[in-house]
Amino acid sequence: MRFIESLRWRYATKRMSGKKVPQEKVDIILEAARLAPSAGGLQPFNILVVKDPELLKKIQPIANNQPQITEASHLLIFAAWDDITDSHIDRVFDHINKERNHTSEAQEAYKNRIKASFASRTQEERFQTAARQTYIAFGIAIAAAAVEEVDSTPMEGFNNAELDKFLGLKEKGLRSVTLLALGYRDVENDKLASQKKVRRPKEELVIELN
Repeated sequence: MRFIESLRWRYATKRMSGKKVPQEKVDIILEAARLAPSAGGLQPFNILVVKDPELLKKIQPIANNQPQITEASHLLIFAAWDDITDSHIDRVFDHINKERNHTSEAQEAYKNRIKASFASRTQEERFQTAARQTYIAFGIAIAAAAVEEVDSTPMEGFNNAELDKFLGLKEKGLRSVTLLALGYRDVENDKLASQKKVRRPKEELVIELN
């Protein structure tokens, strides 16, 4: 039940106090995202961590001047690979084989099936697959923040192309997908802080097929 209570506690924080999140809590949130499920174990994304106030000020206009950008302790930028290539897949499986200290014909066959699957798609389709995988880790990070009693604001309201250009993400083979501001709620200035959390009733949301 503690996990459910943590999710009831969290909300998309609209104003933050500027109080710094301890590094150990940020590390837990990042580790939770790293351990998130990922199809084929590919993890086709990176997470950029921004905490420099001057850099956050420069990002804020790109994110529609949302106050959380500069009020946050840390800003996590979830960026997906702009393509999933054979070399990407080889590097992932080489790492798996090294960590497990073995390989097998079944593992090689699985890798080749993944390669064949992506080879039949366009680059944009491969990026969209990477973006969807990125959102899984993004969701896990939000939940981990709640468990650590760190407030967060998930954000899609920014100019992806402009942020990519500003941070040089294209040269890194990345495209920004979404942002997660981390910090602590400013109770006095965030009108949502004291409001009841509302979600659709379970009876409307869940459809049981018997």
